[in-house]
Amino acid sequence: MSIRQNNTLFLEQWLSSISGNVSTSQSSSSLSSRAIVQTWAEIRDCLQSQALQPRHLQSMNLLLDYQVSLYVADTQAKLLLSILSSEKIALPNEAYTPLLRLLYVWVRKSSRPSPSLMDSAADVLLKFLDTEYGQIKNPILFANTVLLLAAISYVPSASERSKTVCLDLVCRLLEQDYMLISSFGALLLSHVLAGIGYALRSSGNAHFVRILDSLLGIWGKEDGPPCSLPNGLMILHLVEWVIPGMMKLNSQDKLLTFTIQALEIPKLDYPPFGLVMAAGGVLRALNRSITSVERLDLVSRLRVSSENLLRSTAQNLIKKMGGFISVVNDGSTGLLLQCISLAVARAGPISSHASLLISMAAALLTEIVPLRRLYTRILGSSVSSQGPEFDEAKEHLNSVPFKEAGSITACFCNQYVSADEESRNVVENAFWRFCQEIYSGHRLLALLLHDREDQLLSNIEKMAESAFLMVVVFASTVSKHKLSSGLAPEIRMQTSVSILVSFSCMEYFRRIRLPEYMDTIRGVVVSVQENETACTTFVESLPPYADLTNAKEFPHLVKYTWLNDEVQTSRILFYLRVIPTCIERLSAPLFSEVVTPTMFLYMEHPNEKVSRASHSMFVAFISLGKEADVDETAPLKEQLAFYYILKSLSGYPEFTPFDGMASGFAHLIQHLPAGSPATFYCIHNLVEKAQNLCSKVSVQNADLWKNWQGELEPCKKLLDLLLRFISLVDIQVLPDLMKLLAQLIIQLPKDGQNVVLNELYEHVAESDDVIRKPSLVSWLQSLSYLCSKDFDNTSRSAASENKIVYREGSAAPLTNPSQGAEGLSSRL
Repeated sequence: MSIRQNNTLFLEQWLSSISGNVSTSQSSSSLSSRAIVQTWAEIRDCLQSQALQPRHLQSMNLLLDYQVSLYVADTQAKLLLSILSSEKIALPNEAYTPLLRLLYVWVRKSSRPSPSLMDSAADVLLKFLDTEYGQIKNPILFANTVLLLAAISYVPSASERSKTVCLDLVCRLLEQDYMLISSFGALLLSHVLAGIGYALRSSGNAHFVRILDSLLGIWGKEDGPPCSLPNGLMILHLVEWVIPGMMKLNSQDKLLTFTIQALEIPKLDYPPFGLVMAAGGVLRALNRSITSVERLDLVSRLRVSSENLLRSTAQNLIKKMGGFISVVNDGSTGLLLQCISLAVARAGPISSHASLLISMAAALLTEIVPLRRLYTRILGSSVSSQGPEFDEAKEHLNSVPFKEAGSITACFCNQYVSADEESRNVVENAFWRFCQEIYSGHRLLALLLHDREDQLLSNIEKMAESAFLMVVVFASTVSKHKLSSGLAPEIRMQTSVSILVSFSCMEYFRRIRLPEYMDTIRGVVVSVQENETACTTFVESLPPYADLTNAKEFPHLVKYTWLNDEVQTSRILFYLRVIPTCIERLSAPLFSEVVTPTMFLYMEHPNEKVSRASHSMFVAFISLGKEADVDETAPLKEQLAFYYILKSLSGYPEFTPFDGMASGFAHLIQHLPAGSPATFYCIHNLVEKAQNLCSKVSVQNADLWKNWQGELEPCKKLLDLLLRFISLVDIQVLPDLMKLLAQLIIQLPKDGQNVVLNELYEHVAESDDVIRKPSLVSWLQSLSYLCSKDFDNTSRSAASENKIVYREGSAAPLTNPSQGAEGLSSRL
């Protein structure tokens, strides 16, 4: 957000909004001229009647409700000062704040306020602080008094005397009454910080040192305001606002003082969170300012000192954490991690350093997306949508760090690109470990809350979706760096496998199409395909069959059903999609021992997408050609084919997807050796399944058999598949297929026969296979003749056994050809 006059007219509002706080509601519309005149007349009546009534106070508050569009003239300011300084009017305590606030609007919106009136305002406020203030002081009055005094000192037309009086009073209030700030909300604190900002810009060096000391030191005091991220962000943007003003006025002494006091040699009692945010504000200001030649040395010192402070703070924090990235339970450590990350993210371009890289990684994995901490708390307590964890998850979704996770990740990746290899490895391993822990934690949580409309789980998953995007962006950066560089093949292989395994763990949270995700997968898959060891390593990372079905790692689960484990299913689906891309590199024993059990297990999954992926895995394996080790895979293909046929048909049509099964059978008969027993087994079982399905439908329903819809649709799909196989099976299998098909068709009701025969006519007519076609024509003529006769079921079966004979290159002669056969001959 850029700093412009319209944004910072009321500095406190800008600070509040840019730090993520909700500002007080003020109307953006304006009062009518008549209403304004009447309201000021009401306030003037207070002075004339020498008494402030509730209606007068109501009029003041009405004006403040429209302060965005309100303009206070010098005459009206004089009226307010007269009321404030009058000894005859007994002002209630609640009247001081609106009076001060209206005077603040006058100071900030008046282009050239009267210098004499400014002097009067300074005198009135000095008297007020020496008399009434001490008896009625409270946080709200304190904040508005500091804000007004500092705003007067910031007015260019104010006299030096007035500025000095106001700055003296600001310093006195901050040093003596700072404890009032501890009870502030963020909105009131923004008033005090805005006052500090006005004062820092307008003060001379003596006042500047005292005010800067208050800005950085009040947070470290026992009775001072809390160290929090919203407060830190206000410090950051306050410094961003102050620095350009001092540069514009060429206040080199103040800039040097700031550099030394805030960045280079800060007091020991200054808490690091404020110093970090101040350094971030300096860098943000410098990255958005145009520097003149004469200030280059000082600006360069400012930049270097700010970056050094961020680095040293990050280094000390890493030492405190033990040098590794883990779940942070210390509140102050977590806050500082967030501050460093946001300071770097909002600062703009900043030099890379290992300490910044590691601290930002720790912030992303523990604070920006605190999933591991939440899983530990939730699973360690009674899971409830109304517990403290529910509130924590809901609040975090609306927090500034979570909303800025994308920009923080981008800055983190920029740091990664320029970091040393050792630091890169540290954060890489931390990210890959994070993915595995998220998978385990969310898997258990989802199982515990299965089938419940749980808002807690929904909020956690929103966080996890953000974690997925973060992991993808980082993995994309890693792959571009490591896979395209001259690193050793072993490193590229290990990185590729780590990325694939991590993506499998996060697959459940992939809810949107992300180009970086697909590009990264393509890149690492190509790398894995080039190396047999990499393929083996990736496949061996597939969860074992025993773990998939028993969930031994969750012993306290009363009941476990793998079909309900959606997180695990998503991960297996990832493997089912990726393994076929490198299947040529897998040995038959590895495929048999690791992949096959999972492949057949998930063929039974009710989710068609998952089941279809399992069938595709089988297709990929059965389709391995001569470039693969045929001697090694051929026996396994034959063995798996039998089980695949049995498994697929046993689940059809309940959960076996027809398209996946049809593709599997088609590739099976095409890629097994000619005359393979598995091919015969496939044909026989397909016909038997079709017969069973057709037998369950009443032969009396003529319309159903004419259309083959509804109950007959699964059977019709199998028949279509068998007709397709006429062109695919080898010559050794074709006679058996024709015989079984004839038996099946003859047993169908007449309406069903006609539909299938018509399709057979078209199929044979379109065939250009000169070897098969003569035999198919003869066979179809015989079949058509038999279908035209009115046999009972037993006779039909016997007729199909005896009459339909297949001879290579010829056909058995037919007696008494039917009309259907004549029609076929004419069409062929």
